Amino acid sequence: MNTTDTAIAAPPTQHFDVLIVGSGLAGLSAALLLAQDKKVAVLTKRSVGDGSSGWAQGGIAAVWDKNDSFEAHVDDTLVAGAGLCDLQATRFVVENAPRVVDWLRTLGVPFSEESGDLHLTREGGHSARRIVHVTDATGAAVQATLIKKVSEAPNITLFEDHTLVDLITSDKLGAGERRCLGLYALDGQSARVMTFEAPQTILATGGAGKVYLYTTNPDTATGDGIAAAWRAGCRVENMEFIQFHPTCLYHPHAKSFLISEAVRGEGGRLLLPDGSRFMPQHDRREELAPRDVVARAIDFEMKKGGFDCVYLDISHQSQAFLQEHFPNIYARCLELGIDIAKQAIPVVPAAHYTCGGVMADLQGRTDLPGLYAIGETACSGLHGANRLASNSLVECMVFAQACTQDILRASTLPAMTLPAWDDSRVSDPDECVVISHNWDELRRFMWDYVGIVRTNKRLERAAHRIALLQDEIQEFYANFSVTRDLLELRNLVQVAELIVRSAQSRRESRGLHFSRDFPDTLPRAVPSVLSPH
Repeated sequence: MNTTDTAIAAPPTQHFDVLIVGSGLAGLSAALLLAQDKKVAVLTKRSVGDGSSGWAQGGIAAVWDKNDSFEAHVDDTLVAGAGLCDLQATRFVVENAPRVVDWLRTLGVPFSEESGDLHLTREGGHSARRIVHVTDATGAAVQATLIKKVSEAPNITLFEDHTLVDLITSDKLGAGERRCLGLYALDGQSARVMTFEAPQTILATGGAGKVYLYTTNPDTATGDGIAAAWRAGCRVENMEFIQFHPTCLYHPHAKSFLISEAVRGEGGRLLLPDGSRFMPQHDRREELAPRDVVARAIDFEMKKGGFDCVYLDISHQSQAFLQEHFPNIYARCLELGIDIAKQAIPVVPAAHYTCGGVMADLQGRTDLPGLYAIGETACSGLHGANRLASNSLVECMVFAQACTQDILRASTLPAMTLPAWDDSRVSDPDECVVISHNWDELRRFMWDYVGIVRTNKRLERAAHRIALLQDEIQEFYANFSVTRDLLELRNLVQVAELIVRSAQSRRESRGLHFSRDFPDTLPRAVPSVLSPH
């Protein structure tokens, strides 16, 4: 869109040292770490607590017990990642995990304890108990602590209800060496597009679970940072690897409620409707197999038997144990008439985590100077073809610390005057129903064609529909004023294209990508990298 003067006075440009897009664990950690030395803006498209981090139930994977080791945690991560984890990135995260847990403790996060030390639980794919947690609501507890600290920091300005429109780059303005100069964001209150300028920008916008019909993610997970970075010329990596959490509560009145991995870690067993177990027939690790294995097993049994769901039974544990270890799961299920101390929990797989993302190095730097990507938005190399349970929250903090250290070392750049957003040649949308129809169609065909099990034909059908939707959305975007719904749909369709293209390029089955046409795993693991150039 052109950026010339408009008839109506444009809002003044906001100038900061660092812009952070996203208010989850990665974004807020980075803000706190920078606030002593930098003037920081945190933009979030809804309220500060509406991201995925607050939904995380399980915990933070960190070697804490004397009988555990960094080597074991690294090995478990590599096994889950099916040969695609970057060894250097994996070691970097694992070895820094205890330090970031200590940092959270100093901030006041009330981790669960036992006999005066941290209580450690175990989750699928882990060879030891190493999950530091706050009962079954770790993400919510960590987020609450960080939000309080951010609200008290004088150098942090929070912009709620601000949706990322696009990044501003010097090459688009003809302003010298290619780098990120700032961004445009839609202010939901005024319906105006604001201009933000800063020498450093951090994308911490989370994943893209809402590209699928069934997901454990909140409504904010629309791949905004991934799509914006791609449009700005950054490469993306491993986008085909979408993790489907095996156990999302199946109930007509429960939206996206996750049944934590830790339930299986504490002995929960998966059952068919007739009460028989099935995981022993699929993997020797049974219920403690990695998520991709368990999700495919459930998907197989549901399709084979024509079942709407399977069941997760933890009723062998006492009511007191369940209320102590899983108070939120226990209470929510009870609200819906399910007493998990006596009944099995109906569950289905659902899209849960975007393992790929914007290519970033060990300091969170992307291909575009001045632009960083951390957390689920990024592909750091840690997760490979499948994320190990509870490695995501620790990744957020380790890379928040790494990227902020890099920013603090960077030389200071002068502020620039950036052009205001030009909406002088657009009108208000005539029929917003087009957006809702396209949103529904996208999520349904992505679930049907690009889900847990894929085929060449399904991917071709998805690619065809995506191309048609992109044409419709681009026409809408070019002619009408932007809205949050339009921006989210534009980003979701872009991310869907990247997922399908990456899936088509992988002619094997590996980790979270399972193809009926290429069921074997190739001897050599190669990341899938897409470049916009």
